[in-house]
Amino acid sequence: MLEKLGAIHPLLPPIAGLLALLAIAIIIDLIVKQVLVRTVRAFAKRSSATWDDALVSNNVFGRLVQVVPALIIYVGVPFVPGLPAGGAQLIHNIAMGYMVLMLTLTLTALLSAANAIYSASPIAKERPLKGFVQLLQIVVWILGGVLIVATVLDRSPLLLLSGFGAMTAILLLVFKDTILSLVASVQLTAQDMVRVGDWVEMPQFGADGDVVDVQLHTVKVQNWDKTITTIPTHRLITDSFKNWRGMSQSGARRIKRAIFIDVSSIRFQTQDEVDHFTRFALLKDYIRNKEQELGDYNAGLKDEVDADVNKRRLTNAGTFRAYAYNYLKNHPKIHDGMTLIVRQLPPGPEGLPLEVYCFTNTTVWADYEDIQSDIFDHLLAIVPEFGLRLFQKPAGSDLLNLK
Repeated sequence: MLEKLGAIHPLLPPIAGLLALLAIAIIIDLIVKQVLVRTVRAFAKRSSATWDDALVSNNVFGRLVQVVPALIIYVGVPFVPGLPAGGAQLIHNIAMGYMVLMLTLTLTALLSAANAIYSASPIAKERPLKGFVQLLQIVVWILGGVLIVATVLDRSPLLLLSGFGAMTAILLLVFKDTILSLVASVQLTAQDMVRVGDWVEMPQFGADGDVVDVQLHTVKVQNWDKTITTIPTHRLITDSFKNWRGMSQSGARRIKRAIFIDVSSIRFQTQDEVDHFTRFALLKDYIRNKEQELGDYNAGLKDEVDADVNKRRLTNAGTFRAYAYNYLKNHPKIHDGMTLIVRQLPPGPEGLPLEVYCFTNTTVWADYEDIQSDIFDHLLAIVPEFGLRLFQKPAGSDLLNLK
């Protein structure tokens, strides 16, 4: 048959042989895909393990079987009759280069699958490796590219690699961001600065939310309004940012808020008011101890103490401060193992700030806001019981009431 084709035209035998070889490669490729790939996917679906699902989802086997048709052509080229030596060598090199390309794709897919398997483990949140995996993929692509070019050109890979020395400056310029990101990724991982799931704030980038992805070049933050902010990895090293992980791990969240007392309403308490506050369960011990302390102090004065002006006396502001402290100390939602202070800040144009500084025993945002609101609802409502007034700038209704 081939001899008859050769009698018609000398190029027909090698063309027919190449077409037959190509048809064989395509048929075998289809058979391998139908049998091997489908079998692997069916096994992965039935299996309870997760690593095989990662291999299938990243198409590791689908890329690996692409080597088969190129291998058939590589092996079958010498058997094509009448094919010139130069043409056979060119096809031979192209088939080899294609196999290297498919193996490179397979290896990068395998690295992606390995990262997916690792990301499913609990330790991945503490030590994300996605940036390092991406760096390895870049290295694999560089080496694969060098091998592909060397194979197609039929040159030694070492010869091509030796030429990279003269291109170092250009490579440093081209891969500047990659190098900076690599150094930043190493520092972030080594110092455990950022993990997936951390709540971070970086106002210069408008980032305020949870870290959802840590890559070689970027860190993705999902803000509380569900928008995504992308931050260059190296900027987490060069710029400052706030990580709320310590708060989350402590199991407590701070309340630091002040209410403003009208200074003109602060005064000494009368004995009737003192007796009135002894009926408060949260003030009973405070009143008793304070009266004992003040009585001892006043009794020890050498000067005339008949006049009230010479004595130490209870004030409504001090009693309210003690009430607020005891209220928080007995509150079931306030952490009893952390700092609890009710303090006065320097008075100013808006009155006397009375600051509450404590920690809730939960870090859940909605629960935290509910607890904080309930506390200040109560404190604001009970202020008049102590003869105090809250400071508030005059509103339109206040001016109307002046008439």
